[in-house]
Amino acid sequence: MQTIENSRVKEKLYIEKLENGLTVMIFPKQGIQKKFVMWSTNYGSIDNLFVIPGENEQTKVPDGVAHFLEHKLFEQESGVNSLDTLTALGVNPNAYTTTDHTAYLFECTDNFYEALDELMDYVQHPYFTDENVEKEKGIIGQEIMMYDDYPEWIVYINALKAMYKDTPINIDITGTIETVNKIDKDILYKCYNTFYNPSNMVMFFAGEFNPEEIIEEVKKRLIKKEQQGEIKRIYPEEQKEIVQEKIEANMDISIPMFVIGIKEDNIEKPEEMVKKHIAIEILLNTIIGKSSKLYKQLYDEGLLQEEPSLEYEFSKVYSYLLITGASNNPEKVKETLLEEINNIKQNGINEEDFNRSKKMIYGLYAKEYNNIEDISKMFVADYFKGINSFDYIENYVQVTKEYAEKILNQVFDEEKIVLSIVR
Repeated sequence: MQTIENSRVKEKLYIEKLENGLTVMIFPKQGIQKKFVMWSTNYGSIDNLFVIPGENEQTKVPDGVAHFLEHKLFEQESGVNSLDTLTALGVNPNAYTTTDHTAYLFECTDNFYEALDELMDYVQHPYFTDENVEKEKGIIGQEIMMYDDYPEWIVYINALKAMYKDTPINIDITGTIETVNKIDKDILYKCYNTFYNPSNMVMFFAGEFNPEEIIEEVKKRLIKKEQQGEIKRIYPEEQKEIVQEKIEANMDISIPMFVIGIKEDNIEKPEEMVKKHIAIEILLNTIIGKSSKLYKQLYDEGLLQEEPSLEYEFSKVYSYLLITGASNNPEKVKETLLEEINNIKQNGINEEDFNRSKKMIYGLYAKEYNNIEDISKMFVADYFKGINSFDYIENYVQVTKEYAEKILNQVFDEEKIVLSIVR
């Protein structure tokens, strides 16, 4: 068992790769009553074209299969829904699908091993029939229509569509009603057998655990499965240019919502992405965070009513920045933002502003270690990107003002900026 210790946050991570290829990660937190477990597969909404290990031909599946599988795994052959079983045990179960992974999880204070029995049973025993697949299509169709009524979702997904032409990041994780109707039990079993192999999965435990004991408990509950070869995932080559500068939609809202997106096409090695990620978060907060000169100006002029949401998302095939907010004049917000970016490029970053933002970002990183759910989601998401989450704490000190200025010039490119508005 590998042990990774981080002296800055005084935490340890234990990692063991089992014979069947499953990676088990344990993050002991002494004195915490709650326990959290997450079982995830490296399979998300963008994995729609691939070569199954041992085959030569490409397999193409409809959009939305990863999310459909997430829904269906809870349904057992006995007719029992595992969500109901877990809830009856007094635990808090959930599941979610992202662009690059699917996760099944629960949090509890009591009945941990009974809940672990159920989790490891339903994830390892899929049950799909023509009837239950058809029934699920109606449920997911309602979910798709519900998202179509959310302005927050529309303004976000439209920003991605304005940035990306071919990369499937611009597709709804749920798929569309048309693509969901093409899904059948054979497609579900094919994708399950390909992506739910232990060698493509990670199990993460956070709470008061003994690492050796929990490893043995996991082994007892695993069904026999051989490791498979590498899944060849095929993604289209994306153009460097954005698709369109501006995209608009009309919905029933009182104040227009906007997303300013910046497409970034320079994907680095995982260790470089960590350093760049830190620099971009510092830059975003320095430029338009709550303590910035620009935010105060936009607030005083009535162009922003509250602090915008700032985020940087990346994987092995895409990376982008988003600034999300509400304004009666989103175009003016974008114009003023570009002026500020160009001003900082010409005159350099104010050192005091940079140091303040840097300290704040470090505080947010350290705070994540107080919550076992945050810890679990963070380490699992980073694991599938080839990153150990401790790297953020370690690389923080390497991000200098000079490095941040280099990233500013490299990433904050006016030609790669889009504006999505819902009026």
